Amino acid sequence: MRFTDTALLLSSISLSTALNPNCAPGGNFDLSHWKLQLPIGKPNHPDEISADRLGGCSGYTNAKYFSTDASDGSLVLTVPGDKTNSDCVSTEHSDHCRCELRESTPSSWDPRADRNRLFGELKVTRNDGEICIGQIHVDDDGVSHKPVAELYYNAAGDLKMGVQLCAQNDCKQQRVDVDRVPRGQRFTYEIRYERNVLSVSINGKAFQKLDTHKLNGPKSYFKAGNYNQQSRPTEVHFYQIKVSH
Repeated sequence: MRFTDTALLLSSISLSTALNPNCAPGGNFDLSHWKLQLPIGKPNHPDEISADRLGGCSGYTNAKYFSTDASDGSLVLTVPGDKTNSDCVSTEHSDHCRCELRESTPSSWDPRADRNRLFGELKVTRNDGEICIGQIHVDDDGVSHKPVAELYYNAAGDLKMGVQLCAQNDCKQQRVDVDRVPRGQRFTYEIRYERNVLSVSINGKAFQKLDTHKLNGPKSYFKAGNYNQQSRPTEVHFYQIKVSH
């Protein structure tokens, strides 16, 4: 597909309305179903911002990590690097820092249900390696503290979906090539995990079904944002983030 065809396709499927550059992110996005995890806080315990603090034009903002772009109103999520070269904080089970939204209402859902969908419209403006821009996570840490699936974007513009081979901690992840979008170019993704089928679509193209191996449909939740997988700073701008069940 030519660049012009891609641009026209993206234009036709983009549903975003005008974003207000003078509002906090909660004034432009429905964040009532999310809580925010920041790359700061106490060791193994990153700061979290609840949905009630995120909402509204005067809601929570952080100039370094979670803010509104003054030029176009997009939601800017920034991670300064990793624990080796910055003072960022990660969770107990991860070496990587993040500025990421975690679905909180509902707190989890059944992958066998008829509808579980995460839609994002975004552009990656800074990354020298790989970042995760959307994921599905197992709800029960007693079962697994690893994601069910992660959508990765690298510096070359490659999009890959990593899917766990099972829902236990000792299982590895299998990567699948999904698409390619040049860095700095705006694009959309949609991740579905419904009727026990995992699939992904980029820029409104046909959904690619992904093998879920031995996962067996564990209770899950969505995450979206900037989950840095490297040591250098990363920045992501979102124009839409939507979930539906």
